Amino acid sequence: MNGPEIRELHAMEEFATASRLYARIWGRDTTSPPVSAEVMRALSHAGNYVAGAYEDGRLIGASVAFFGDPIATTLHSHITGAAMGRGIGLALKLHQRQWALARGLKRITWTYDPLIRRNAHFNLVKLGARPEEYLTSFYGAMEDAINGGDESDRVLTAWDLTAPTETLAPGYASVGLADAAHALRNHGGRPETGPADAATVLVDLPDDIEALRRQDAGAARAWRLAVRHTLGGLLAEGARVIGFHDRRSYVVHRTPTSAA
Repeated sequence: MNGPEIRELHAMEEFATASRLYARIWGRDTTSPPVSAEVMRALSHAGNYVAGAYEDGRLIGASVAFFGDPIATTLHSHITGAAMGRGIGLALKLHQRQWALARGLKRITWTYDPLIRRNAHFNLVKLGARPEEYLTSFYGAMEDAINGGDESDRVLTAWDLTAPTETLAPGYASVGLADAAHALRNHGGRPETGPADAATVLVDLPDDIEALRRQDAGAARAWRLAVRHTLGGLLAEGARVIGFHDRRSYVVHRTPTSAA
């Protein structure tokens, strides 16, 4: 089999299965999934995007998105959950991209936790999306298995569907790094702030924030506040994230450029 079969969901039984899958991924009881079957049914019936990834007839991933602002140009991807390490998430995003293009849309937005390195690498490097806004405690405190009681800071990220489908060239995120300053450095597992006045700055992330939440809540909190202050502050000032270096550092240009 070359990859998962991706298709839109339409039947209530399919939505119920997707809801249970989300509950398992997020470590919730099936009575309180991140998205209910009823909500998925309503979104799908209204013409929004609800799709599943299947392998040997079994649902292994699902994604829900709805039309956003600006109207007629944007799809907002609310939730995507899939088994890790098998390309399922990428297959869902590429299917979502084609769905949006077929409807004349120009971009897809979504939010993600800026502290999770694999998500940052996936979004910025594999897809070529770009963070646009830092959202502090967007959903409030979340008690599921993934968020572990941490505050739900998110970055709003946009994927330009008019750009070439090729993702970032390997050297792209390294442009200008010789003169980059570490605005936030991972120093022995703890965040260490530095000067952020260079044209290009690096913002490091912890090795594994999800494990850190379980093992050292104080250190996890320190990372949350440090990234909020540093990355959030840079984005608020108009700086642009242009890449993700070495699977651990946001590359941020403080001077806006005309090229994406």
